[in-house]
Amino acid sequence: MKNIKRPVAAHGDDVNNPLGYAVTARDKSAMQMVEVALRQKQVLLAYQPIMHAHAPYKVAFYEALVRLTDETGRIIPAKEFIHEIETTELGRIMDCIALEKGLRTLARQPDLRLSINMSARSIGYPRWIRTLKQGLQRNVTVGERLILEITESSAMTVPELVIAFMNEIQSKGVSFALDDFGAGYTSFRYLRDFYFDILKIDGQFIRGIAQNPDNQVLTSALKAIADQFDMLTVAEFVENREDAVFLADLGIDCLQGYFFSAPTISPVWDRNQKDERSA
Repeated sequence: MKNIKRPVAAHGDDVNNPLGYAVTARDKSAMQMVEVALRQKQVLLAYQPIMHAHAPYKVAFYEALVRLTDETGRIIPAKEFIHEIETTELGRIMDCIALEKGLRTLARQPDLRLSINMSARSIGYPRWIRTLKQGLQRNVTVGERLILEITESSAMTVPELVIAFMNEIQSKGVSFALDDFGAGYTSFRYLRDFYFDILKIDGQFIRGIAQNPDNQVLTSALKAIADQFDMLTVAEFVENREDAVFLADLGIDCLQGYFFSAPTISPVWDRNQKDERSA
């Protein structure tokens, strides 16, 4: 009997490819969840403080993180859906909503400094650019208190566009943070040209750093790069006191992680306002 070759189906279409099918089903489910949340306006921001390393009870600024709620009221973090929507229009709409909500928070809280995540792909999205420019025009103090945070991988998709955009917006007082630095995407030639204000060291180098000599060397090298380009350093995923102390001794400027606080949809300024109203 002759061997019969089966036709090769497209990725995720072959019932005999359970991994591909599972990935496709997961992506489809995430997209549907996001579509429903956007349609029903079930998008929230959670806020996590970034602390001064040498004054660990003093907040340097906050990061705004997107959250969705489902039909049961469960709060869903961005890691559950962001990779599936990042390159789609849903990702652009999500960036717009996060920026709109973040700018409103900055306008209401004149002492707040806030970082808001964005994709480099949103630079060419008219609604996002319009939202940013209108927010900066409405309140003259917002620019100097706004930080736009771009991941390494996103910045490297269109580096020339990111550089031009940063040059324009930094002139309005806005700062830029390079997120997940060290994940392996950035060309050092582009790093020299970007002029980021803040460098956030990827959490894979930070977890357990006090007991990991390899990560100690790597983080020290990443800090040296930040120092050379005059960037403030933030260590992500700081989860215990030992790591926090080690990073402060290493000279890292700011620390972010569950050791200090989990992201919350009820930030301290909202709680204070509620207390004032109930007094």
